[in-house]
Amino acid sequence: MAPSDTTVVRMSGIAKVFSGVRVLDDVDFELRAGEVHALAGENGAGKSTLVKILAGIHAPDTGRVEVDGETLVPDVRAVRRAGIAIVHQELMLADNMSVADNLAMGREHRSRIGTLDRRRTRDDARRMLAEVGASFGPSVEVGSLSTGQQQLVEIARALLERPKVLILDEPTAALSAPEVDNLFRLVGDLGRSGTAIAYITHRMEEITQLADRVTVLRDGRHVVTATVSETTPESIVASMVGRPVDTLFGERRHDVQETVLSVRGLTDGHIGPVDLEVRRGEVLGVGGLVGSGRSELARLIFGVDRATAGTVEVSGRRVRPGSPAAAMRAGLAFVPEDRKALGLVLDHSVESNMVLASMPSVSSSGVVRRTRSHAACREERDRLRIKMGPLGQPVRQLSGGNQQKVLLAKWLRTEPQVLILDEPTRGVDIGAKADIYRIIDDCAARGMGVVVISSELPELIGLADRVLVMRRSQVVAELPGAGLTEEAVMQPAFGLTAGNGEGAS
Repeated sequence: MAPSDTTVVRMSGIAKVFSGVRVLDDVDFELRAGEVHALAGENGAGKSTLVKILAGIHAPDTGRVEVDGETLVPDVRAVRRAGIAIVHQELMLADNMSVADNLAMGREHRSRIGTLDRRRTRDDARRMLAEVGASFGPSVEVGSLSTGQQQLVEIARALLERPKVLILDEPTAALSAPEVDNLFRLVGDLGRSGTAIAYITHRMEEITQLADRVTVLRDGRHVVTATVSETTPESIVASMVGRPVDTLFGERRHDVQETVLSVRGLTDGHIGPVDLEVRRGEVLGVGGLVGSGRSELARLIFGVDRATAGTVEVSGRRVRPGSPAAAMRAGLAFVPEDRKALGLVLDHSVESNMVLASMPSVSSSGVVRRTRSHAACREERDRLRIKMGPLGQPVRQLSGGNQQKVLLAKWLRTEPQVLILDEPTRGVDIGAKADIYRIIDDCAARGMGVVVISSELPELIGLADRVLVMRRSQVVAELPGAGLTEEAVMQPAFGLTAGNGEGAS
């Protein structure tokens, strides 16, 4: 069915303050039956907070939420009874339980004598997995699934009770291309069946392909609500950032100098052996399909995982294998893909996270000097345009994009010779992307060697002086950045061409 004029959800005058920071200020938002309504805005704009209020996770400080004309009590159970379900950006599954048990959690089927009805649980799970296009069965342990497969489990769980309203918060952030196509099919089917869908995304192509309407938030305020067919990507972006973004990528003008990172025969028995070089002032891109070994290669170079053979040298100095501390002393820095699990201490403050890798610079005689620490962190906050409250605010309370900027600040403060970035803009809005790209270019201009691992082909092509392509844990192609096309990257990634060498340097 086409979107109707029937309003299912109306949020009026919503305001919310966290740690003295007003994250929502007098926001209005509505959902109609059968529509996909995109929520867009920079990181920290208030999108996730708004839908968490709709989902009953947070209570608004002021304002009103109505479902079918009735005021909604800000309570998770009441929200579920009202027919609202949410799929969070951060997965909320029990890894050590089966898919079926995860789907049934909190809504277990009981037999007449009070025991768990395992057959009905498995049947329900099998039916929902088929509906979302999953290729795995209900008995599989969730921890053995890929992130994209776990995302399907979350969506299946949300759909189990046939909600009238479905909230999807950055649902494609960790999905492969086939999984994204499957999600798009599912969202289209749900909209046609009358489900109202609130869809948070940073990806403009998803807004134009999926959404009927788009609402833009900026700095916690409602900026505009428009019909997607009557607006343009450029106007949406301008509303998001408050300024026109003419181009994300500057003109490539890197002054490439001598080799700063040399990797020879590096392997752990699964990855490689890999040869590569990075030169001062160069941005080296690393592309390939999900599972091709890109992240694993970065972990080997930085010593998170121990190599069984091969060498890593920074400015001619060999780095002890399997030791991140030795890698840091040699001038390597590594921003990992999973910022929450591997990059940040979420319950610590923004300040303590920023200086964690560079304590000597803010200490004397083993004691942290708060004046130095505060000044250093304020400088990074301003340089990276981090939206936050006081420096003592727990980093957990920041939006995903601002957490990413804190992680980037943490490693830039070490003044590395080589900066390795694994998916540096995943889950980051277009304004923050432009900031991060500017920082990457600035690092290269100052003579740093930069390695960018990315699943976004326009990002690789726009940033890199050279691109290495990985397939099945091997570097299969080295491509010059000038004139590079997406097709040229994807062909060796799929094994359609051999590139210009088994290794690269």
